[in-house]
Amino acid sequence: MHQVSKLHYHRKQKLLDVQFADAVLAQFSAEFLRVMSPSAEVRGHGTPVLVANKRDVAISQILPVGQYAAKLIFDDGHNTGLYSWSYLRQLHEQKDTLWQDYLQRLKAANAVRDAKLEIRFHSGV
Repeated sequence: MHQVSKLHYHRKQKLLDVQFADAVLAQFSAEFLRVMSPSAEVRGHGTPVLVANKRDVAISQILPVGQYAAKLIFDDGHNTGLYSWSYLRQLHEQKDTLWQDYLQRLKAANAVRDAKLEIRFHSGV
């Protein structure tokens, strides 16, 4: 079993560093982790659901789950996936293939990574 010794989220870049106990360092975008969520909502019951429009998603909270996983809470409200250390290692080892497959599935579905509606907040008068 692969143990994780450290999780570090870079809010501005929306990147999660995962340091494994065997000194392997993995880095994932919040978008990648969101669309590859291990939740039943995304993985479905046999057939994965295509998750689009998540380019700007961020991780708002990381909760430890025992000594084997982390629960990632995303700013789009998704909060049901448990990212086990072995699943994170699998994502790291297959990252390029999984990402290319995801992009091909988006294209085939005529879907996009960008949000359907751009919303911005302006702080000022």
